[in-house]
Amino acid sequence: QVQLVESGGGLVRPGGSLRLSCAASGSIFSINDMGWYRQASGKQRELVAVVTFGGSTNYADSVKGRFTISRDDAKKTVYLQMNSLKLGDTAVYYCNAIVRSGWGETAYDYWGQGTQVTVSS
Repeated sequence: QVQLVESGGGLVRPGGSLRLSCAASGSIFSINDMGWYRQASGKQRELVAVVTFGGSTNYADSVKGRFTISRDDAKKTVYLQMNSLKLGDTAVYYCNAIVRSGWGETAYDYWGQGTQVTVSS
């Protein structure tokens, strides 16, 4: 079993910054892609940013230039630095990781429980 635990959400004013963290634990042999998704009230969950095992990154157009995703494989942790936050960034942010629990085993998708980010003046 694999657990993803997020932290760092909260209330921030427009233009402010937050840093989200997500630590993976449990039966982990290797972690492929790690990413962040978000779901605003009444909307579908959407990709925010993803970082591959090799360090390549991809961002939603709405966050390019403001958000930075990174990972620390030694700590099995992925981060999302969010700068210049806007009202439209308000959502529940979910961590995602594609994890292989053993050599040659199938990789599975795992999700965190979500952390609320509220941007409000």
